[in-house]
Amino acid sequence: MAAYCQVTQTGPQFGHKVSHAQNKTKRRFDPNIQKKTYFVASLGRKVTLNVSARGIKVIDTRGIESVIAELQARGEKI
Repeated sequence: MAAYCQVTQTGPQFGHKVSHAQNKTKRRFDPNIQKKTYFVASLGRKVTLNVSARGIKVIDTRGIESVIAELQARGEKI
């Protein structure tokens, strides 16, 4: 599963791991991706989304109907 949130559109970021001796090696920061299933009344079915922890908070705040409408307007497959 790719480290990509469908709601916030965040993916992996890259940076350096820095040791005590200041040696810098490349590393990858992955978002906290969870697979969540929501019931969407307007569609009349369940929808499974790959969302980050922040994306779950966005859905809790704005509501699943609003988020699904935005995803559909963006052209994302649901």
